[in-house]
This record gives sequence, C-alpha cells and structure tokens, in this order.
Amino acid sequence: MEKTFIGVRDVDEETFRKFRALAVANKLRLGEALTEAMKKLMKEKHTNIKRDKVKYLLEVKPFNWGRGTEKTSNEIDEILYEFKK
Repeated sequence: MEKTFIGVRDVDEETFRKFRALAVANKLRLGEALTEAMKKLMKEKHTNIKRDKVKYLLEVKPFNWGRGTEKTSNEIDEILYEFKK
C-alpha cells in the first residue's frame, strides 16, 4: 500500500489531541489510526446507503396498472423464467 503525506486544515484541536491519545493507547501510529477511522467511516456510510435503498424499496406500495393487466406479473415470469403457473 502506498503511503501519502497529507496536511489537513480546520481540525478541532481538542478532538485531534483525544484521537492522537487513543491511537497511542492502541499502539498505533497516527497515520494507521487515521486510515482505520476513514475506512470505518466509509464502510458506515456505504452501509447506510444500502440500508436507505432497502428502506425505500420496502416503502413502495402496489398500485393498479389498469384494466387487462391482472395477469401481467405471471406473464412477465413466464417470459423471464420460461415458467408457466
């Protein structure tokens, strides 16, 4: 894995001190701790996005497509899966 030097502005000083102390307590270099924190944040955000999509899909309600479409779902299954009910 390639290492990159970065400079970050506008970091809350107290938060940074606590983060650095936590890294030292866990015997991690600051860069390693920051990398882990960034990976965790990205994973959480990705998980939340997935959760939001599932939640949205669960909120979709069935609707009436109109007259003559009562068997549309079965017809689609027959076409997609070569399956007759």
